[in-house]
Amino acid sequence: MPTHHSLPPTRPTTVVAIDGPAGAGKSTVAKLLADRLGFEFLDTGAMYRCVTLAMLRVPITPSETNALQQLASDLQIELSGSVVRMNGEDVSDAIRTPEVSQAIGGVADNILVREILSDLQRRWASGKRVVTEGRDQGSVVFQDSRCKVFLVASPEERARRRVADLAQRGIDADLQSVLDQQNARDLADYSRPVGALIKAPDAVEISTDGISMHQVVDKLERLVQARLGQNLSAKFSSTKP
Repeated sequence: MPTHHSLPPTRPTTVVAIDGPAGAGKSTVAKLLADRLGFEFLDTGAMYRCVTLAMLRVPITPSETNALQQLASDLQIELSGSVVRMNGEDVSDAIRTPEVSQAIGGVADNILVREILSDLQRRWASGKRVVTEGRDQGSVVFQDSRCKVFLVASPEERARRRVADLAQRGIDADLQSVLDQQNARDLADYSRPVGALIKAPDAVEISTDGISMHQVVDKLERLVQARLGQNLSAKFSSTKP
């Protein structure tokens, strides 16, 4: 598996880029779509989490910008299915802790770290058929993608999903509190000076309100066929809603 340092030069690739606010269903839909199409799923969030975990282990703070940028540049990050390795260590679980989640914002807001990881994402996708998701995949990282999606859902629907997700993990959460936190994050994401959530001009907006994730994937599969002309085998035909 190629690493940060051994990846070949960028060459033509096929990318389905999915952006949108937190809670719109991007990760779930992107993984399902990749499986449906036989594409690879690029977990960009895992890359930022690796840098954050490494930062916490040193430890340094996001304000130590030069050290953080050097750290990101030196890391070897490998993605293979659901397995994430950092410098050869399986950190698939370690990058999902609350501590990493709380600290990731300072890493993601560093402009040079974003440039380093954006370049890594392009190189990782080189020569592959990829579904990727984030907040700037279509607008910044893969601007040449011919299939861009901006996935949305109402604030209330996204908050309900978050409460349900927390409940599945045994965590009680108040819907209004979750909604307030979500609205604050939306404001921050749309107004960030670096890596802001932006809908690319040529992105197709799709709402996930009131429909299942599999129905959303059905819509996206049709979009991929229309935009990219992919001849999908029967193995990846649409599932029933």
